[in-house]
Amino acid sequence: MDRYLISELLPPFLFGVGAFASLVLAIDSLFELMRKLVETGLPITIAFKVIALKLPNFVVLSFPMSTLLATLMTYSRLSSESELIALRGCGVSVYRMVMTAVMLSFLITGITFIFNEQIVPAANYEATATLERALKSDKPTFKRENIVYPEYRDIQQPDGTKEKILTRLFYADKFNGKQMTGLTIIDRSQSGLSQIVVSESGEWNASQNVWDFYNGTIYLVAPDRSYRNILRFQHQQLRLPRTPLNVAQNSRDYEEMNIAQAMEQLELERLSGNAQKIRKLKVRIQQKIALPFACVVCGLVGATVGTVPQRTGRGASFGISLLVIFTYYVLLRVTRELGDAGMLPSYLAAWLPNIIGLTIGLFLLVRVARR
Repeated sequence: MDRYLISELLPPFLFGVGAFASLVLAIDSLFELMRKLVETGLPITIAFKVIALKLPNFVVLSFPMSTLLATLMTYSRLSSESELIALRGCGVSVYRMVMTAVMLSFLITGITFIFNEQIVPAANYEATATLERALKSDKPTFKRENIVYPEYRDIQQPDGTKEKILTRLFYADKFNGKQMTGLTIIDRSQSGLSQIVVSESGEWNASQNVWDFYNGTIYLVAPDRSYRNILRFQHQQLRLPRTPLNVAQNSRDYEEMNIAQAMEQLELERLSGNAQKIRKLKVRIQQKIALPFACVVCGLVGATVGTVPQRTGRGASFGISLLVIFTYYVLLRVTRELGDAGMLPSYLAAWLPNIIGLTIGLFLLVRVARR
């Protein structure tokens, strides 16, 4: 029975992967690339390369949709042709029939997780870099601008409350992959003394774990806000944290990082004390874990709905799948925004759609099994 059900589930699943991935790709990227082909003269070979690099991301997004389509379509057909009734007559329970689809969904969840961790982030990053190189071929391949890194610490107040104050602000106009230019550093980490460093350029000295600054001025500021000293230099070494360089080098979009890279970025953001970025990153990390399990939810819901005696064709199954997936992703977007705003904990913002879907699926399964 398991072999038979799996053989029936795989063809519609593969069809769904191709159909949904193509649909999402066309909506999300294809028209934008066509516009750039016309307006900026983007080479068609680059456009095809970017499409190929973006394809893994859309394949991953199509896995939950395809799981729902395959289970709904397969179990609906078996139900309409009375094959499920025959299985129940042989003593096979609804729970056992649905279990095959759920186990297959767990396998697809593992594949989704591997894709999402090992392939998608690297492909997305390479697609962005390829497009930037093609559109800005006269500029350096690696370049960051307006790098800002604030660092905070909590100060205990006499009334027992804590107040967050800025201890260091690091700013650079540009970073070419090795050297930063147009640097301004406000350092208030030492009690009773502040310094402002303005430098033409600077780079990290890995052998000595210090910053080498060139052609600049250091302003020492006393507690009464008066200038204590002004020092001009051609080359000056200062022991400041390496973190701003890490921020510049690891500047990636959320979709271009795997979980390990996102966790590293989270540690950097915690040092800066930016609460909003920390919340967003926590939600994205949880979503990277929660999204693959949407396949299990879709497999359970699709198989359960499909076991209900009905006359549902392929077109109707495809339409129902689109409706369910649309509802799921709308809920996913709403909970993500609530998590970003701090109205929901990060884990709940990411897992709530799965929890709701799983609850609905189990409720329907119990009702169908009692018939």
